[in-house]
Amino acid sequence: MAIDLTGGLSDDREYVFPAQPDNPDMRESVNAWVWDDGVEFGLPRIGIEAAADQWDTHDIQVNIAFAGGRVLNMYGPRKVHDPLGADGKARVLGAGPLSFELVEPYRHWKMHLEGPAVVTSAEGQIGGWKRGVTGGPTVEVRLELDIRSAVPPWEGGTLLEEAGRVLATQEEGDLMGGPRFEQLSRVTGSLQVDDEVHELNGGGLRIRRAGVRRLATFRGHVWQSALFPSGRAFGLCLYPPRADGKATFNEGFLFEGDGALIPARVVDAPWLRELRPTGEDVSVTLETEDGRTTTLHGESLLSTFAVMGADIGSQRLNLQQAIARYTWDGETANGMMERSSVSDTVAR
Repeated sequence: MAIDLTGGLSDDREYVFPAQPDNPDMRESVNAWVWDDGVEFGLPRIGIEAAADQWDTHDIQVNIAFAGGRVLNMYGPRKVHDPLGADGKARVLGAGPLSFELVEPYRHWKMHLEGPAVVTSAEGQIGGWKRGVTGGPTVEVRLELDIRSAVPPWEGGTLLEEAGRVLATQEEGDLMGGPRFEQLSRVTGSLQVDDEVHELNGGGLRIRRAGVRRLATFRGHVWQSALFPSGRAFGLCLYPPRADGKATFNEGFLFEGDGALIPARVVDAPWLRELRPTGEDVSVTLETEDGRTTTLHGESLLSTFAVMGADIGSQRLNLQQAIARYTWDGETANGMMERSSVSDTVAR
């Protein structure tokens, strides 16, 4: 069977806004998690968030993590780039040192990054290092990536009827921020940090979102995905149980290397209970609609953290963005993981 890399989605959803939207609440983003096949470095989220009410600048976030705990970051608003490509179509979402360029919808993107990054560490972030810090030592970073899709896109809420109902009728949909899809890819390129050059040959997860994102009660989440050498893949996202007993968002998929995504839900998730940079068991179990269960054995490899005081009511928001190593029936691959919790009791 062939792989439909569009998943039936319109090409229009891949192009970026050509100009400032009229609705001040409208926003769009391109984000990517990128990993090498090795264990020495990874990129646990690089992205641009463009909000209509501050269109002269877009917010960027760059996380680069190394074995041993060193982390490089870029954060904050940067001057926007011209979105138009050579053909006059809106192909580029860029801000300051970072840009994403659409080459072919659902098949090919390029990423470019060049500028100074702040040097910190995973342990320093756990201790309270804040987003947006511009002081401290910096290094010059240059990144060139070629992102080529390998799996059909997954649009949250379209695989399981219950997941779609939750996004359409509850505040979980507000948190998602409007129409959104993600797509696993093969990624090649190079990362240069001062005089060190690292060749990258691995994978990535690219996320495309455009819509209105409203503030809503946030209770944490687990989000994981990986692409294996054979072409098999998985992805999932879920929120913790609600205090009112209502169902919450819980959806995922398995992919056997061709055909369509196989709908699944998570029955055992690695909730964030400890801020640990590496070596944590992050295995997850998915169940398909025919009752078959599949366990992806996982271990955290490279992490970045944000620990944000009492930013959520009277509790602390803990966020981990990481690269993990997963094993599925003896086949191993690196992949992404993002987890969060709203709790003062998470160990650190």
